[in-house]
Amino acid sequence: MKDSSGGAIRSRAETDTRTGVRAGLTLRQIEVIRAVMIAGTIAGAARLMNVAQPGVSRTMKHIEGSLGIKLFVKKAGRHVPTDEARDIFAQLQEVHRKVDDLQYSIGRLERGLGVELAIGSVPSIATVMAPEAVAKLMRFCPDIKVNFDILKIEEAIDYLLLGKGEVVAMSYKLSHPSITFEPLSKGHLVCITAKEHPLASRSMVSAREIAEYPLIGIDPRDPYGAIMAGIFEREGLRYDIPIRARFGTTVCALVKRNLGVAVIDAFTVGDMENQGIAIIPISEDTVFQTYVAYRADADLSSYAERFVAILRREMDELIHRAQMSRKSITKWY
Repeated sequence: MKDSSGGAIRSRAETDTRTGVRAGLTLRQIEVIRAVMIAGTIAGAARLMNVAQPGVSRTMKHIEGSLGIKLFVKKAGRHVPTDEARDIFAQLQEVHRKVDDLQYSIGRLERGLGVELAIGSVPSIATVMAPEAVAKLMRFCPDIKVNFDILKIEEAIDYLLLGKGEVVAMSYKLSHPSITFEPLSKGHLVCITAKEHPLASRSMVSAREIAEYPLIGIDPRDPYGAIMAGIFEREGLRYDIPIRARFGTTVCALVKRNLGVAVIDAFTVGDMENQGIAIIPISEDTVFQTYVAYRADADLSSYAERFVAILRREMDELIHRAQMSRKSITKWY
């Protein structure tokens, strides 16, 4: 019987007669021997291991045949270690103890005990998506410590190069020889209005219809702002923003007070249910690519990789749901 781990301890007595190469006890065989030692019977060992009794019996016969020595004798219905096998049993106990220690250490790593993960994100991804990813990461690694920083785009490079954090979720790809940018998820822009606004009942709006109302927005030099500014320019529309706000949460608060309409990324309003805002798809193409950034001279830790994978899945699922409901009547949020 071969253990999937491939682990084994060598026995001086066990040799392959065809090749002359000594075989060894697998971890599974060690587990069987130890179970018989503890339980005192084959049936008890099977129950302890939650396996069938004939399997344990066959394994013991195979082990004793391979080693060429008797490991147990039956006394009063119980399996008792033989004198010649006592040294082997002592070594098996030590092997099992070390395996337990290894499993304990692996368990600590899996839970994130003693691990501190430093991550950053631009505000649009930090509002909803990144916190959801952190929450799901901590379900896998409940003991991990997370330092989560909200960064402006221009702050991300120093954040990574100075070692303040391991990875940053970005809305835009910069050009820097020391930073790797990996595609994260594709998003799109939406129009948001107060629930009492005339556009709120629309299932879809165009840039021309949006332009008829006061626009609350972000700077056109911002990655998201540039997308809508480009559409307005192509349509020959005036891109006038009476109220400017840098962060999406502020834009949403202003819109809720019916001070105008806004164009914002779908990620920022990903959990705006019951928030007094109508979220309306835009007919023009507003798709954009997001990224994760990290130092080019360092590999991501397994914890950072898991965070990125969870974040990507959360963002992809949000956009998929939005696409599925694109033709449906706009819901109130």
